Amino acid sequence: MAFLDPRVLDFINEHYVLTLATSFEEEPYCASCFYVFLPEENSFIFTSDKETRHIRDASHNIFVAGTVHLDAINNGNMEGIQFQGILIEPTGDLYQRAKKAYVERFPNFVIMNTTLWVIDLTFLKMTNNKFGVGNKIIWKKL
Repeated sequence: MAFLDPRVLDFINEHYVLTLATSFEEEPYCASCFYVFLPEENSFIFTSDKETRHIRDASHNIFVAGTVHLDAINNGNMEGIQFQGILIEPTGDLYQRAKKAYVERFPNFVIMNTTLWVIDLTFLKMTNNKFGVGNKIIWKKL
């Protein structure tokens, strides 16, 4: 498995909300989700009810996209990631690792009645003007 650049991992771990883009037929939709990242899986973990629009959309089209980005302009620096992946409901060992990581970051999860989801990354691009304007870090699943 190809591992993500440490600069990408640092950025992901400094943030906690991703924007998830889904679609069903001709209708795109976005949702904001709290996440934790499993670097050994190159996967985002988040929770959501099965009846939300983005999860209903993904039940018809498991291919999703999203972003994690800075919340405000920081001295003119543009910094963020765009990603694509496959949305799955984890089972077995993956579920246990995902739950453990999510509860460590968001302890209130244990009292919520919701479902864990995994975005198995297939593509990621990081933009950071600190690397020089136009320079990107690109990662693709092998």
